[in-house]
Amino acid sequence: MASNRSLLAPTAFLLTTLLAATPAIAQTAAAAAPARAALVQLPDFTALVDQVTPSVVNIEASSQAPRRDLQNLPGAEALPEIFRRFIGPGMPPLPRGGGVSSGTGFVTSADGYILTNHHVIEGADRVIVRFSDRREMEARIVGSDPLSDIAVLKVEARGLNPVRIGDARSLRPGQWVVAIGSPFGFDYSVTAGVVSGINRRSMDPGQQYVPFIQTDVAINRGNSGGPLLNVRGEVVGVNSQIYSNTGGFIGVSFAIPIDVAMNTARQLRETGEVRRGVLGVQIAEVSRERAGELGLPRPVGAFVNSVNNGSAADRAGIRPGDVILAFNGREIMNASDLPPQVGLLAPGSRATVSVHRGGARRDLVVTLDALDGAAVAAARPSAPAATANPLGLVAEPVDAATRERLGLGAREGVRIARVGSALARQAGLNPGDVVLAVNGTEVGTPQAFETALGRVESGQTLRLLVRNATSTGFVELPMP
Repeated sequence: MASNRSLLAPTAFLLTTLLAATPAIAQTAAAAAPARAALVQLPDFTALVDQVTPSVVNIEASSQAPRRDLQNLPGAEALPEIFRRFIGPGMPPLPRGGGVSSGTGFVTSADGYILTNHHVIEGADRVIVRFSDRREMEARIVGSDPLSDIAVLKVEARGLNPVRIGDARSLRPGQWVVAIGSPFGFDYSVTAGVVSGINRRSMDPGQQYVPFIQTDVAINRGNSGGPLLNVRGEVVGVNSQIYSNTGGFIGVSFAIPIDVAMNTARQLRETGEVRRGVLGVQIAEVSRERAGELGLPRPVGAFVNSVNNGSAADRAGIRPGDVILAFNGREIMNASDLPPQVGLLAPGSRATVSVHRGGARRDLVVTLDALDGAAVAAARPSAPAATANPLGLVAEPVDAATRERLGLGAREGVRIARVGSALARQAGLNPGDVVLAVNGTEVGTPQAFETALGRVESGQTLRLLVRNATSTGFVELPMP
């Protein structure tokens, strides 16, 4: 037994020594190993929310008179049901028989100017704003602009906390953004996400002058008019719309860039209205096939379908068939990029338009006209166009009065005497229109017109260059 104890004693001593040394060994190993950084560093928006919340207001707009709903807005027939604007906690976007709608806004000046959406306060008889400290004030509607969906309110107060304005043009997909609003009446709710895309075109045909910011920030009824913030707490957008087939948020939200909103607000404060420049063209996307025909290396720009007679574009020498590649030095990737750039400038402004024509790029200087209701309608993409004789088009020589009125030369064009098919009429062709060319071939007599039509085979694209009292432009469709 003694020998056994003598053998166990060194073992016990060694084990005791190792156990005593374990903390020191662990500390040495920890010191030797490099510190491991967190794999993902998520932002903490606490300080941002504390800073901005005093500048955000809840808006309650009430009306005694019947208010229009979304289906009765101009152009609503072209607006899919899946595309929605949210103004309040109730299901109907705008109560028909009067009622109360709610939204969000934010303070832009210490003396009481507030920004929100036009559709939040449209038709309201009384507007109440509530601050985070529970103060309530009645607001006056300074002005409202449906084309940008921006409204300006004014409360009689001093020493308010205005938001800091950021730069929406610096936004990039993937950047963090935060929204503060009152969805379903839950005041000062905070949601966060990332920018999903920029320069998005609205599906509302009346809002082609807004290059929307797309995000995945949760936006619901009552968020409309609230601020979209970058991580520095600066407002970069005004939350306005969502894309949904359920009536609730499904991951696609849209905000008005703050530069567009502030430009609109400035004009509303100064003059009570918003004036926009207009070129006077009808545009379309450049397809891959069309890019190949025109000698463009890629399908970019805005294809000029037609030019309004006497418009800014007409005076500057822009022609049907041109592709607008840049406006004032800013590249036009898609046709929808052009209207917002033009609309940001005031009527009378001079701008440089870079066009692709005949395989070459050239710069033209335009002096913009003022946008009005007729110009908005004319600037929308033209309807699909009609074909030729298989569709019942009958041509005749151009009479002297029409030739003089439209500024036509001798033997230039043929007059449409009859439109004998529904498809041709739906395309917008009317008796009295003058066809100048068929698929690039100039026509000056009814016989030349028929010959040119005969060269277009079934299934090919027929392209007519048409002039009438308001414009000169292309009409296209497949030959039946």
